[in-house]
Amino acid sequence: MNNKTRLGMVLAAGFLYTAPMVLDMVSGIGFTAMAQAAEAPAAKQKKSVKVPAMRDRVYTQLARAQKLADEGDRATGFAVLDKVKARLDSLNSYEKAMLFNFYGFMHYGGDDIKSAIASFEQVVQEQQIPESLLLSTSYSLAQLNMQQQNYAGALNWLEKWQTANSKPLTPNQQILMAQVHFQLKQYQASIGYIEQAIAAAVGAGEIPKENWLVLQRAAYYELGQSDKVTSVMEALVRYYDKPQYWLQLGGMYGETGQEKKQLAVMEAAWQAGYIAKSTDIITLAQLYLYHGVPYKAAKLLDEAIEKGEVIAQTQYLDLLAQAYLQAKEDQAAIPVLQKAAEIADNGKFDEKLAQAYLNLEQWPQAIASAEKALERGQLNQAANMYLVLGMAQFNLQNYDQAILALESAGEQAAKSGQSQKMARQWLAYVKREKGQQMKLAKL
Repeated sequence: MNNKTRLGMVLAAGFLYTAPMVLDMVSGIGFTAMAQAAEAPAAKQKKSVKVPAMRDRVYTQLARAQKLADEGDRATGFAVLDKVKARLDSLNSYEKAMLFNFYGFMHYGGDDIKSAIASFEQVVQEQQIPESLLLSTSYSLAQLNMQQQNYAGALNWLEKWQTANSKPLTPNQQILMAQVHFQLKQYQASIGYIEQAIAAAVGAGEIPKENWLVLQRAAYYELGQSDKVTSVMEALVRYYDKPQYWLQLGGMYGETGQEKKQLAVMEAAWQAGYIAKSTDIITLAQLYLYHGVPYKAAKLLDEAIEKGEVIAQTQYLDLLAQAYLQAKEDQAAIPVLQKAAEIADNGKFDEKLAQAYLNLEQWPQAIASAEKALERGQLNQAANMYLVLGMAQFNLQNYDQAILALESAGEQAAKSGQSQKMARQWLAYVKREKGQQMKLAKL
């Protein structure tokens, strides 16, 4: 049994990562903040740039446009901005920047992202603007390009923002950088930023955010670093304790050859009520069988089929019967095999029934099932059914029928290239016993 192929969990659904947007543009730099910026340029400005003042007449019109937008009359607000724009040549650099900044936020408020980007790009084209405005607009442009799935553009603006920014990146900013690099398939660079963000959070005594770990897991997954993926999954289970993380951790333990841990995690998930899908129940049952605890596999499957959590298809009934047989619970396997035989269109389950009846020394039932298996065909080993017939007939002291069946067993084995040793041994034994019985009968 190849554990990696048979028991590996399907990870793609959990691992293929679409970077969530971190757009918080309206918080902190919305219309109210813009009005404050218009009243007085930010204190921290580029040392080599002198920012001109905002004149009252310009500020009044921008404030009016803001008020209209706040009241939901965006169209009139745009009309006010358009009147200011008509006198663009008379505006100084800072006034132009704030005009286009208002345009940008009003377009953003109307979900016109392309127009918002175009307006914000005009803001940063102005030379005499506060450094705070340059930084916030560059960062917003990165976020908006991210939203438009223009990841190269997002990275371009982030790099410009980072060049102008004298402060160290916050964890959220590092994660945005990581998201952009991830979408550009630059996974190692993405991981570097994620690790910095996580280290900062842990250093501050905080738990890393869930979406950070999900992104980290996805990057390691794309790089094929299964051990690292497993470590991240352990962190997700430890910090966030969600069903899908337990199941995915179990899958990664299987992928990395840690089958005992895989079983422990899957069993814990089952006990916690995290396993509900039939595929996961089947995986746990297979793990029990793989680790030599067939009775647990049988009870798990039997209960799941009884509750309708696993459909009573032949493949699952076969697995259940296999579990009972491995657990030496042949009697419990009988009704399962009978049900499977009724559904199947061949004699394979009658074949298993015959063997189970033989183990239980139920000779007539073994004979009936073996004959039915041979009649329906498509058997794994037809010779074995003749062997079962011979052994069962012998135990019923039907020596002639037993000899005929055992001779057929040898012939079938020869045709299929199987060993004839057991058939020959039994045939010789039955003939001796028949001879002994004949001698006793003459006395």
